[in-house]
This record gives sequence, C-alpha cells and structure tokens, in this order.
Amino acid sequence: MTPAVPADLLGAVRDELARSGAEVEPQQVARALRLGGRPVGDAEVLAVHDALRRDVLGAGPLDDLLALPGVTDVLVNGPEEVWIERDQGLERTDVRFADEESVRRLAQRLAAAGGRRLDDGSPYVDLRLADGTRFHAVLAPLARPGTVISLRVPSRRGFDLAAIGASGAISPDGERVLRRIVAARLAFLVSGGTGTGKTTLLGALLGVVGPGERLVLVEDSSELRPAHPHVVGLEARPANLEGAGEVTVRTLVRQALRMRPDRLVVGEVRGAEVVDLLAAMNTGHEGGCGTLHANSATDVPARIESLAMAAGLSREAAASQLGSAVDVVIHLDRADSGRRAVREIAVLDRVAGAVEVRTALRFGAGGVAELGPGAARLDELLLR
Repeated sequence: MTPAVPADLLGAVRDELARSGAEVEPQQVARALRLGGRPVGDAEVLAVHDALRRDVLGAGPLDDLLALPGVTDVLVNGPEEVWIERDQGLERTDVRFADEESVRRLAQRLAAAGGRRLDDGSPYVDLRLADGTRFHAVLAPLARPGTVISLRVPSRRGFDLAAIGASGAISPDGERVLRRIVAARLAFLVSGGTGTGKTTLLGALLGVVGPGERLVLVEDSSELRPAHPHVVGLEARPANLEGAGEVTVRTLVRQALRMRPDRLVVGEVRGAEVVDLLAAMNTGHEGGCGTLHANSATDVPARIESLAMAAGLSREAAASQLGSAVDVVIHLDRADSGRRAVREIAVLDRVAGAVEVRTALRFGAGGVAELGPGAARLDELLLR
C-alpha cells in the first residue's frame, strides 16, 4: 500500500494549494512543501501527491483496500475502525482516518459524485458510484462511533455455476439439480441473509439460460452480470435533490413486461414490486426469478406475504399468487467461517389457502444431499 502521509502535512499542503488555486500536480506539491519548510524529495512529493489525489478524486485511504483481490466490502466505523470482507469473513485493517471530519468529508464527496446530498438535513445516502460500487453512509451523530461508510465492491468477473461448484458452495449433485431447474424454466427465488451470495448465485444461474432467450433484469442497484448474450438491464433511480425524477423498481417491472422478456428477473424483491412480479409469473412468463432476504426457505411465504400486504394485496391473495407463481426456493446461508453455501432446495405447494414449503434437498457438511419430503414434487416439476 501507499505509505501513510501525516495528517498535518497533508492538511498544510492542501491548504496551500487551495489558497493559491494550484492544481494537484507533483510540481505544485513540491512548491507547497518548500513554502512550508518541509523536506522535498521525490518520495515525499509523490507520497503527498498520491494521497491528495485519492483525497480529491478517489476514495481516500480506502482506495488501496478497494483494489485488494477478493474484497467484497469495505466498512468504515468512524475514524478508528476500517474493516474489509473477503471469502473468510470480516478482517480489521490498519487503515485509520485522521479524525471524524475526514470521514465525513469523504462520505460527502462520494455522495456528491453520485449526485446526492449528504449533510445534517439529509444525514444518510444510498447510491451506486460510477464504477458500480454500492455506497451507503450515515453521518454522526446518528451513527456511532462516528460517520459510517459501507462500500460494496462489484465483482470484477462474473462467477459461472461451475466456479461456484468448485468453490465448495454447492456439491456436484446440487449443481446438476440447479442446472435442471433453469432448463425446465421453473420459477424460483434465491433466498438467504445479507452477504450469503444470493446475487452471485442468481447471476451464475442466469448464465446457463439458453442463448436464444432474452433476459430482462430489473434492479434497485445494478449488480447482476450474467454471462449471457442477450441481457437488457433496467435500474431504478432515486429522486434528485429537488425530490423529483424517482423511478421505482415496481415501475420498471411493469415496463419490463412490455419488452418481450423470456425471463423476467428482479435482482432483489423487497417492496411493492412483488405484486407485479407475482402477477407476471402467473400470466405466462415462465422461468422468472429473483432474490429475497429470508432467514430460511420456510420463511419465504411469510416474507412475500408481508411485502404484498404492504402494497395493498390481501394475505389470501398474496398466498394464492405465490403458490401459483413460484415453483422452487434455493436457500443459502453462511457459516461462522464466512463460507457461503447452498443449504436447501425446496418446493412450494398451496395447502388450504396457504403456501407450504417442503424441503426437497438439504445439503449438510461436505455438500452431502439428504432427500426431504418435497423430493418427489421436485422430480415432477423437473420432468413436466
């Protein structure tokens, strides 16, 4: 990583450049150092120049962390705590900010880069940066121990299903079943908690869809990158600083239905769009899919029903729509070690006005599959 530059030195050079109106260039940095009576060597000039460039154009001291191989998240908990996440879970880093004001300034600059305001009147923000990084921040004192920044790093390459299998997230038998689910055009939801790899798995499953099919993806924030020749992506848009211009996921789902999708995909079902998605799946759009936050496959009906009821649908109507629309739930979880894995493949059945989840395959240690009460129903679906 780039050598750390003392905060007082960086601040003095920044102030001098701002006073003189000079650009952040090596010769101007050297001049500012000389005016401050500082030693001027090539190493010092380049270190200060790089630090200022990151502070003005990049993610400041987080740039080196974002560039590390395998990093999926960079998390800032005030000036003293910076964490990263890789395959093996969270790791605390040696990176520190000079003070709370430095964290706040970085958060505000990143928000401005995304066209959003972040201040005491609007103390939180959620957006996607130009490079695809998902950025979220909450200012202190709402957050403690200081301003909190969360950066979700987009995958530099799409994972295919074979790579996910090779990582140990699914056994060879499980991988074959997943491929058959896609080939049979079954409607499915990938469920799991935060950070369990739902989007990664969904993208991999879309990669095995036949090349002659048209995929229309609807996302709140564009993350899916399936390796498929015919993909159209629609991304929601928040309101601007004047409170106008918002385009919701629900609106985009309705637009997607007019775009001749062979597969309608909602990256994450978490709001009123569930009503339109279920309706679409019940009107001839086979093979639809999406992800859903849920603690287990059994919790999926309750989660869908609560979202649909918030959008004005009755519980009975939501259960009826869900039972007709969705065939399979693929559930992931995450071990204490940080390893993500497919734990369960379940089927949905309508029973007495409700939706029942029955496990077809459960994957234990080593990916060994155990048959569940829904195994026969899954076989029927795969052969229809």
